[in-house]
Amino acid sequence: MAVLLLEADGEVVDERTVPVDRLPEDGAHEGAVLEVVIADDEDETDSGTGTETEVETGTLLEITYEPEQERDRRDRAQDRFDRLSERLSDE
Repeated sequence: MAVLLLEADGEVVDERTVPVDRLPEDGAHEGAVLEVVIADDEDETDSGTGTETEVETGTLLEITYEPEQERDRRDRAQDRFDRLSERLSDE
């Protein structure tokens, strides 16, 4: 099983557990960035803002691996780590 953390506007809004064989082969590794398409289950969606409820109740339709976004995310994390380690070595 794989755990997908679903984000909207940079915030985690839901978590889905899916069989690993549902993942794209090249995106079946820790830290992979995936684009997920979720169908609205209209009978159960919130009539207000709807965002979290739709994600929580929607049906997972499609998963696509996004290697460039993964690379960008890893680079940003490494840059942040490098900046923090420089500050610590200065003290």
